[in-house]
Amino acid sequence: MRDGCGRTVHYLRVSVTDRCNLRCRYCLPAEGVLWLPRRDILSLEEIASTVAVAVEMGVDKVRLTGGEPLLRRNLVWLVERLSAMPGIRDLAMTTNGTLLRGHARALARAGLRRVNVSLDTTDPERYRRITGGGSLEDVLDGIEAAREAGLLPVKLNCVVEGSPGEPDALGVAAFARERGLPVRFIPRMDMRAGTFGVVEPGGGGDCPRCNRLRLTCDGQVRPCLFSDLAYSVRELGAREALERALREKPAAGERCNQHAIQYVGG
Repeated sequence: MRDGCGRTVHYLRVSVTDRCNLRCRYCLPAEGVLWLPRRDILSLEEIASTVAVAVEMGVDKVRLTGGEPLLRRNLVWLVERLSAMPGIRDLAMTTNGTLLRGHARALARAGLRRVNVSLDTTDPERYRRITGGGSLEDVLDGIEAAREAGLLPVKLNCVVEGSPGEPDALGVAAFARERGLPVRFIPRMDMRAGTFGVVEPGGGGDCPRCNRLRLTCDGQVRPCLFSDLAYSVRELGAREALERALREKPAAGERCNQHAIQYVGG
């Protein structure tokens, strides 16, 4: 698929839930969170059918996100459905890793190929403060479980305030280097202020190279994380929503006032 700027779009990020078991300070709004009513959340069948249409249109890379995707019941069923779709060459998931130990083998058997795990520090107390009470030990255990299950490569996502030279980022880099894991440094973003930067290494945040659309957990196809444009698959149908998002995909992100990151997915 080509958008109005001539970019090839072949990557769909799918948020399966707005729920999360952590309260990361850079993700959740200061005023708190209002979870979406269950009726507003796409069923797994609706997600699968929408992805199938996207694959027919040219998507070959799919990533499951949240919230925390492992909180979604019957996620393994969805992975099985997606992994069986001809045309998907890369099926991955982004997770905070805290629940990964209990799910890694089942996800691998279902056809998930790899995972990205959020890890912003290797200091247990700093991790608790950043995540609002999370356990670093659970994440490290989840990373090891993913490696054992063959969900490779296990990539680490590290949010930085300014640069990969910060102490927490250096600690994550050393941890990754010791275990042969790739790490991506993600500049802290603010959707409402329009603050974002280019992921190092990677293509995230590099607007001229953007190759993705997003399907939110409440059924909106969004052409850009930093835009209020959204097209409902329930109102328009999957194909029309995807086509409109592709056609209206902006040349560059600006800001998003209508949604917070936990609804859209990273």
